[in-house]
Amino acid sequence: MTRLIVAAGGGGDAVAAAMLHAALYGDEDQAVILTYAWDRLLIDPLPGPRRPADFTGLKRLTPDVWSVPAQARPIAPAGSTLPRLAAELPVTFALLDPHQGAVGLTRQLESLVDHVQPASIDLLDVGGDILAQGDEPTLKSPLADALTLAACCQLNEPVRLLVAGPGLDGELPPEAMTSALGPVVHTLTAEDAASISTVLDWHPSEATGLLAATARGVRGTCEIRDAGLPVRLTDESPAVHEVDLDDALSRNRLARAITSTTDLDEAEAYSREVCGYSEIDYERNKALWLNEQQPTNLDPSAIGTQLEQFVAEARTRGATHTTFRRITEALGLSGAQRDELRQSLIASRPKQYEAPLWRITDEVSGPS
Repeated sequence: MTRLIVAAGGGGDAVAAAMLHAALYGDEDQAVILTYAWDRLLIDPLPGPRRPADFTGLKRLTPDVWSVPAQARPIAPAGSTLPRLAAELPVTFALLDPHQGAVGLTRQLESLVDHVQPASIDLLDVGGDILAQGDEPTLKSPLADALTLAACCQLNEPVRLLVAGPGLDGELPPEAMTSALGPVVHTLTAEDAASISTVLDWHPSEATGLLAATARGVRGTCEIRDAGLPVRLTDESPAVHEVDLDDALSRNRLARAITSTTDLDEAEAYSREVCGYSEIDYERNKALWLNEQQPTNLDPSAIGTQLEQFVAEARTRGATHTTFRRITEALGLSGAQRDELRQSLIASRPKQYEAPLWRITDEVSGPS
């Protein structure tokens, strides 16, 4: 029996989809996870999502859909986490290509459904920004989710929309979506999080990292992103809610606007019109800024002083935890140095590592 899970935003949603499959369906059913190849700039220096032509080694599943096996490789300078995910997780990853707009995504979905004849189709979003109206001040990345929502709503098959970890992506506060959240399908546990624990050692997703941490029992307030956005980790955070698909579409103005789009540029234009911006524009601007930055060395003695200052300030803001991405950017290091910093911190203060987060306490000092 095959289960199809569509990762609404790509990236971390694909990792969370693998965790959810293990939690809901176990080892007996096969999983196909349909996802964008759309990673953070520290993984892929090219803005926006990748298309099949950006890879070697893909396998054609249907005339419209390719799978990404472990041996696939992005063509430089592009980057992608999907081949490594395929190597480490017991699921099949299939590539969503939004360059033909929502119409093209619908065609890909129909083609894949006809091919695998899944027993169920779930659309998964971590955090709940798929429920955004489009004008929320904290909303940062509406386009990817709006495209998958628009496509799934046009599929002539039943699709169950699931929102995991309401508010954990820092884009919508949990109270803003309470009225839309349906029953709890499952509350993730430490055992569920164990299925993706090795992936979260290297994968940069903050929202899915927070979801796994709360499944393990971590509670408090975590600072994320370069801006240090505070996200509350509560007993409600590991919950996976079912949401009415039509209700989600009625809330999401961007998804309704892009339903008939046939290319990504057209969808982007609607995003600028409805939301005032496009997340790909943000990536373009940040990529230009990153290209102008001079590389810095990770000096343990200097980092120790900076880290103590960061931790002291974070405590005054009420933070109990932070992500390694947040620490990396707060210390002025590049995304490429995130893993080196992470390993150094864990080695010097292992008790403060609450996987995959860093716990902020009075005893924090720099790497030795």
